Amino acid sequence: FWPVNPKRDQIGGFDCFKSIEDLPEAPDAVFVAVPREQAIESLAQLNAMGAGGAVVYTAGFAEIGGDGADKEAALIEAAGDMAIIGPNCYGVINYVDKVALWPFAHGGAFSGRGAAIITQSGMLSSDLTMAQRSLPLSYMMSVGNQAMLRLEDFVDTLAQLDEVSAIGIHIEGIKDSQRFEAAARRALERNIPIVALKTGVSELGRELTISHTGSLSGADEAYDAFFERLGIIRVTEPAMLLETLKFITVAGVPKGRRLVGLACSGGGATMVADNAERLGLELPRPRPETETSLRAQLPITATVSNPLDYTTPIWGFPDKTEPVFKTLFADGYEAAVIIQDYPAAGLDESKIHYRNDSISFINAAKAAGLPAAVCSTIAENLDQETREFLIANGVAPMQGIGDCLGAISAATTYGQARQKILDNPDPPLVRLTPSGVGEDQGNSTWLDEGEAKAMLRDIGIDVPSAMVVHKGDEIQLLAGMEFPVAVKILSPDIPHKSEIGAVKLGIKNMAELTTAIADIDDAVSRHAPDARTNGFLVEMMAQPPVAEVLVSLRRDPTFGIIVTIASGGVLVELIKDSKTILAPCTDARIAAAIDQLAVTSIIDGYRGGATGDKQGLVKLVARLVAAMTDDAGLALIELNPLFVGSDRVVAVDALVARY
Repeated sequence: FWPVNPKRDQIGGFDCFKSIEDLPEAPDAVFVAVPREQAIESLAQLNAMGAGGAVVYTAGFAEIGGDGADKEAALIEAAGDMAIIGPNCYGVINYVDKVALWPFAHGGAFSGRGAAIITQSGMLSSDLTMAQRSLPLSYMMSVGNQAMLRLEDFVDTLAQLDEVSAIGIHIEGIKDSQRFEAAARRALERNIPIVALKTGVSELGRELTISHTGSLSGADEAYDAFFERLGIIRVTEPAMLLETLKFITVAGVPKGRRLVGLACSGGGATMVADNAERLGLELPRPRPETETSLRAQLPITATVSNPLDYTTPIWGFPDKTEPVFKTLFADGYEAAVIIQDYPAAGLDESKIHYRNDSISFINAAKAAGLPAAVCSTIAENLDQETREFLIANGVAPMQGIGDCLGAISAATTYGQARQKILDNPDPPLVRLTPSGVGEDQGNSTWLDEGEAKAMLRDIGIDVPSAMVVHKGDEIQLLAGMEFPVAVKILSPDIPHKSEIGAVKLGIKNMAELTTAIADIDDAVSRHAPDARTNGFLVEMMAQPPVAEVLVSLRRDPTFGIIVTIASGGVLVELIKDSKTILAPCTDARIAAAIDQLAVTSIIDGYRGGATGDKQGLVKLVARLVAAMTDDAGLALIELNPLFVGSDRVVAVDALVARY
């Protein structure tokens, strides 16, 4: 350890060097905590010496705006070949080798294998090390501005280390989704779960307020889609981050959702049941023969169920509780939890009874091969000595019923999703966005509906038979067209025609058509006098559908192509039944997204009704994805509504924007 400070003789009992030039050789790692200009100069000197890398604690770079970005660029240029963490960060704690490049005292411990956590917030990283949760840790990294090394670099490296059980990340934003996706896939391959705490939501581009998509799918939904395609567990609170990492690290990943619960209280059992139902965890009742055995082992006051309230008469007696637990666990569950709130300091006379039941639970869970947790109702009612005892015995000490069952559910979802993703992976994300996307998007132009539908027809999308007419034309329907028809204004400046009376439906004859054109022309003159118009689109009315659906694709500066599928027509704004995925993607992912919508019940023949062409809808979305992937000039496509019929899917309305 070589402190460098020109104004001090010693730091922490170590003699100080007056300058970097005085060091006996190039250091392997450096912690830089000097003013901004000196930090840049110091890195240049260290680089010239051949130093390995540095944590730059110094702030005042890109995060402050102004000249900060230029100073950050100068910092990285000065660093040359050195590896740099930061600037504006706390640094790295290596719990495995007991080495820290860190500015403050910290908590946390390593016990052979532990979670690694990467945060973009220095204070949060410090808070996490001091949490009274006993999460085994391998590494803590505060990465700040990520001027050189980024989240994806750390994920990629950590996922290859045997001592890392899981990776926790705090994300404010992702700079390179392609590299992050590649790193996350490697973690998935090595069965290293990633748990993400995402904070902050980007603004939507201006164009999304014109389309319906803006109300259905913003930046947060895009991150959800990104995490889902990579099997990343998303949490919303720091406590949930810690508890989920703890359960995975200590107990492991359950093979399924069949949970068995225990409590010595009806209230605890009920809370387990309520949370399990909310989270989609299954609580199968004991089999009849198991129930018979349990009734013989339990006091008459006990009610045999799952969760099981085994009642206080046998509480704390291992010769009574362990046989009960083993009998129950033999029914073939996939995870186990017992509710126990340990007494506070000074109330230790009852602690032995809680410990006895914990031991019975540990033995029964081990015998059944179950990932297991002892969970306190109140987070602080599980003391450090008890937490460490449970960890040493391979049982997760979980704090808070909601967070505990949330962690079990999330770990189970990860386990079930992992193999599906590996067996049928989506193609890698492709950054196809032109310069400026997501900043203004004002550089795109809307096609009129006739142009939009011609483009759709060219890529194999079914659209109604149509013709373009102009005011004053002598109109005759094209061969194959027949009444009833719809008529709409053609204008790139009027994306939502019905709002100003620029569309008429159900026109039965030529006289009605002539009147409708005149009415639309008058409405446009009154409500949008400056709009550019290209005539009127006359098209055959489509047959009433089984269901109406919205499909939207848009470009995004972070993720490339974002796809939104939703209930369409008047239901878009009313029920907000939508699912967002990222493209390129497999047909299986498109189908899975559709299956998660409420409107799918209608497509599948709700209450004996007609069924819709779901496979045709999947193929339509796949064609749109291919078109958007192949043609970088397409900025946005929104089809609303799509008529999903029994044997065809028809785009009856379309918005298309091009760069």
